[in-house]
Amino acid sequence: MSLSESPDLTPEERGLLLGIARRSLTQYAGTRTMLPLDGFELSPALRAPRGAFVTLHLAGQLRGCIGYIQAAGMLAETVRDNAVNAGFRDPRFNSVSLGEIPGLTIEISALRAGETPGSPFIRVHDIGEVVLGRDGLYLEHEGGVSSGLLLPQVPLEYGWDLDTFLDALCRKAGVAQDSWKRPDFRLSRFSAEVFGEDDARSSGCGV
Repeated sequence: MSLSESPDLTPEERGLLLGIARRSLTQYAGTRTMLPLDGFELSPALRAPRGAFVTLHLAGQLRGCIGYIQAAGMLAETVRDNAVNAGFRDPRFNSVSLGEIPGLTIEISALRAGETPGSPFIRVHDIGEVVLGRDGLYLEHEGGVSSGLLLPQVPLEYGWDLDTFLDALCRKAGVAQDSWKRPDFRLSRFSAEVFGEDDARSSGCGV
């Protein structure tokens, strides 16, 4: 899969994050404890606050996906925490077993900065601003009663056009089709650096 922004992380930094995610799954499955990060040589980029999602696949099927939207903690910690969350706390799935972990493939979506500090979101004023393959979408009701998020890679994985992407976003938020057009909803876009252990993925986080 090819997303349309240049990478922020080096291949070594990406590899270290993927390793942290896998080791976190193994440790938590065996001991129900979190992997300490003090033994890793973390670069400034991996120590910087950044939101991120971790997606797990097993035999080409989604097995778990959870993330932090806000850039509250350092990226390495966010990846560690959400590897465990995706494996053991995604309410759509049973917890992964220790025996499943060798067969899992891991994908990380490291969110880029948005319009306000700590947030990845950029308000969409014109739907023509949205670029498939670059932008994820977030839809939120002004009252906070419903929201939905789909990562940038999702429409590429499913072969969706923009209309289908928007329809799926409304379904994810649990609201009527075309709710994104209503003045009481806020539509935002965001971008992410997406990388993983296996590019042969058949489903994306949040669907």
